[in-house]
This record gives sequence, C-alpha cells and structure tokens, in this order.
Amino acid sequence: MPLTNNVIIKLNEITQMVEDKSKLSEYDIDMIKSIFKNIIENNERYDVDEIEFWFENEGSWSSKESRVRIVNLANYVQDKYQQTAHLRIISDDDCGCS
Repeated sequence: MPLTNNVIIKLNEITQMVEDKSKLSEYDIDMIKSIFKNIIENNERYDVDEIEFWFENEGSWSSKESRVRIVNLANYVQDKYQQTAHLRIISDDDCGCS
C-alpha cells in the first residue's frame, strides 16, 4: 500500500523536527510516537515497509540506527492501536455470554 499524501506530510514533519538525525532523543521519540498515533487516530493507514523505504530514500537520514528506530516506533504504534481496537470490538459485544 503506497503512502498517502497526509502520511508523507507527517514523515516530513518528523524529518524537520529531529535536529540530530544520527541519535534520537527521548523528546524526539515521544514526538514521533505522537505523530504516528495521530496518523492512526485520523483513520490513515501506512505500510511499515513503505515508511522504511521513505526514510531510506529521503536523503537526510544517514544513520541506519535512527531509521530503524523510527520504523520500529511506527510498527509499535500501529500494533498497539490494532490490539486496542480489537479489544474495543470484543468489549462492545453485547451477546450476554460473559
């Protein structure tokens, strides 16, 4: 699934926000998580492989460690959202079988 324009805009925000692309700070990590959470909450979807490809080709992310960390954060936020969404579906079940 190709990245949407809105997701690409958010990836550009991450690129502009992070000053030291060779080492992410705790602040950077929190902001990146927040951006990916915002993407998911706005019903946007992304393919983690496409995120990785985008950061590899963006140009200013020469540190593989930082790129891998961002991809892991994207994957973490997406998985966390899918798990909680699944739990909401189960908890909304009113079959009376509990």
